[in-house]
Amino acid sequence: MKQAIMFGAGNIGRGFIGLLLERAGYHVLFADVVAPLVDEINRRREYVVHVVADQCTDETVKNISAISSLDPALTEEIVKSELITTAVGLTILPRIAPNIAAGIKARRAAGVTAPLHVIACENAIRATSQLKQHVAGHLDGEDLAYMERYVGFLDCEVDRIVPPFRRDPGAPDMIDVTVERHFEWTVEKGNLRGALDIPGMQLVEKLDAYLERKLFAFNGAHAACAYLGECKGIRTLRESIENAEIAAAVAGLQAECAAMLVKRHGFAPEDMEAYCRVARERFANPHLTDETVRVGREPLRKLSAGDRLVRPMALAEEYGLPVDHYVTGIAAALRHRDPNDAQSVRLADLIAAKGVPAALEEISGIPAAGETAKRIEAEYLRLEH
Repeated sequence: MKQAIMFGAGNIGRGFIGLLLERAGYHVLFADVVAPLVDEINRRREYVVHVVADQCTDETVKNISAISSLDPALTEEIVKSELITTAVGLTILPRIAPNIAAGIKARRAAGVTAPLHVIACENAIRATSQLKQHVAGHLDGEDLAYMERYVGFLDCEVDRIVPPFRRDPGAPDMIDVTVERHFEWTVEKGNLRGALDIPGMQLVEKLDAYLERKLFAFNGAHAACAYLGECKGIRTLRESIENAEIAAAVAGLQAECAAMLVKRHGFAPEDMEAYCRVARERFANPHLTDETVRVGREPLRKLSAGDRLVRPMALAEEYGLPVDHYVTGIAAALRHRDPNDAQSVRLADLIAAKGVPAALEEISGIPAAGETAKRIEAEYLRLEH
């Protein structure tokens, strides 16, 4: 039986990618460092995905097992696998690169010439290309040549809301997961080393437009909705998008984003308008309860120059388009405070030590002396009240 390794047994790994892989006929081996999660998957050998929409359904995923990412036996499992996927977060990719490199070395040593595909399913632009660079750093000579010939690293765009599963008190199960019905998994096929047929996966020639549409028009709006909600003391994303002032601000940010993407990639304006409207409807799904503080976590990453808020604002400015709502969204992001989030703590420390413009320049590359930084600072101060 064909096998896929899913690095990351969290909600996205189980409720999105793992589900699709199991439905495609793979045995899914979850690799994770959380021992209780690994043990529970191996104990139950199945979990339930609750798909919530107008009509809710349950899907049971059975063809699974799990292994610790620290277990040396993982190398041999990579030798036996046809596909590796990840849902661990961009910052964790360098940590799993040695595992993948060890597996590639072992495949070459064993004379395996069957193709291996690697897909990093992360909320970032070309995360798989980044992972490939991390893996290549652990290889040289014949191992590196083998990787280039037999291992295909495929960039992708993924989209599905998978919030933390809310169990009834006393429920024995810790691995069921709740997801929305909507999903997208778009994979660029240029680096295919062989056939890859997974129902629900869309193979495309060029990915950039899809990556930016999702990261900017969906993830950026998602984050802004959370940050604006936090400024008003709102706890959940649904409550946030149901606030008329916040809904208008999020729609305004998406409109600014859509105008930029129409110019940049040639999307039809009506298609972008529909995409943005559906995104806001997904935020308001009554069956999903996602906390604003969770959506807003890791603000330094989300405010970096190439990410979901600063990059589309910069592109819109290059096209001479308005960015008023991006200014507000970024200002709200600077107010994200979570003592359990190291990036949030660092953000607060930077602003306290340097002020908003200098902190912005360090975090986002926005010039402290420029007009945009001054506008963001003014909004930051306005949001305090």
